[in-house]
Amino acid sequence: MTMGREGFQPAISVIVPVYNAEETLGACAESLLKLDYPRGLHELIFVDNASTDASRRILDGFGSRIRTVHEPKRGPSAARNCGIRNARFEVVAFTDSDCRVDAQWLTHLAAPLIDPEVGVSGGRIRAPRPCNPVEAFGESVHDNSKAITYYKPPYSDSANWASRREVLLQLNGFDESFPRSEDVELSCRMLQAGLKLAYAPEAIVVHRNERTYSGLFKEGFTHGRHSVALLERHREFYEGFGYNPRRLALYRQLWDELRRYLKGIEPETSRCSLIFNAGKRVGRLAGSVECGAIHL
Repeated sequence: MTMGREGFQPAISVIVPVYNAEETLGACAESLLKLDYPRGLHELIFVDNASTDASRRILDGFGSRIRTVHEPKRGPSAARNCGIRNARFEVVAFTDSDCRVDAQWLTHLAAPLIDPEVGVSGGRIRAPRPCNPVEAFGESVHDNSKAITYYKPPYSDSANWASRREVLLQLNGFDESFPRSEDVELSCRMLQAGLKLAYAPEAIVVHRNERTYSGLFKEGFTHGRHSVALLERHREFYEGFGYNPRRLALYRQLWDELRRYLKGIEPETSRCSLIFNAGKRVGRLAGSVECGAIHL
């Protein structure tokens, strides 16, 4: 390709998995319908993942402006893979039914894919404004900037992700045996296939984050629990980046966060960090029991 990033406008299939999303689905769809991207170069595919609430009725209400397909096998991986199979265009972009996208989202998200070595382009995930401290902390939980440019190995959050469809098909899509962490797992396979991850900071989605401390703890628990199966699947790969399944540094981090909170240092942030990471550590222990492998 010879054109610059700004002139790169591939045909894109946007895929949104939907499960019992009646509270946020309408706003998500409306934001996607306002995308500033050539009409003939994108399609919107919503995958109803056997919802039992009003999601189906809400999707039907948009008529021919969107495509709705149905995937009875539960789970975000199965829903996204169904979308990939039904996609008509060369690039596939993902967001979630509890997100709203910026009008220029697709333009910026597609730009890094002009480089054929880029397997995933991931954009910025923001909290809604105004928001409470727990919702604001969610930006650090879903921080694609750190995930792609700082963490080793890097990964991308599927709430703001684009890839070439042929690459996804070659890698057999998302692993449907993973109920969570499926985007991190596919990122691992992208890297092992010799592909790169790129961060697109101007490709913005607004994500509905957890709003309560109990919800934040539960989110941390879920992350920790399902990360164990991921770490076991790709253990050798992670160890190549210095991963130690029995490291205690993360527990010392909890102690440091508790001290920061007790000293009144950024109390809201340190409290949220303590709650989320405590949930994550408990989740790791639960996942270790389930997988029969120790990951502290």
